[in-house]
Amino acid sequence: MEVNYLLCQELPSEPHLTSLLALLEGIFSNQSAAEIQAELTYQASRTGLQIILALADGQVIGCKLGYERKPGQYYSWLGGVHPDFRSHGIASELMRRQHDWCRQEGYQTIRTQTYNQWRSMLILNLRHGFDITGTLQGKHGLTIVLEKRL
Repeated sequence: MEVNYLLCQELPSEPHLTSLLALLEGIFSNQSAAEIQAELTYQASRTGLQIILALADGQVIGCKLGYERKPGQYYSWLGGVHPDFRSHGIASELMRRQHDWCRQEGYQTIRTQTYNQWRSMLILNLRHGFDITGTLQGKHGLTIVLEKRL
């Protein structure tokens, strides 16, 4: 399987946008594709949005999305890999590419949040040098806050 990676500085064009929304809807099943698209559009208009797509045979099989939280700090917002393509290092490669881009752009820290239910994401973040810095009460339960110095 050949995986290609595409860096987008805005929402991707079709057919990648529909494929991205389907992937995110499958991963985050508590939201519809329309709700996800509304959030992406809002965030893109507010702070800009950086998106890294993992593609196989033209389909989005993984993604990593983020934006500038404040000067010097990047927020790694959403990410995931289609279940059929997990355990192939795609999530690690998406994260590596995002962190390399952040270094090149001069960010000093990356922040992310996750829920305990996403244990594989929590473990991936820890393996890539994130530290748990606290917890917050989120709308779907306790949110784990992580940060990494670049």
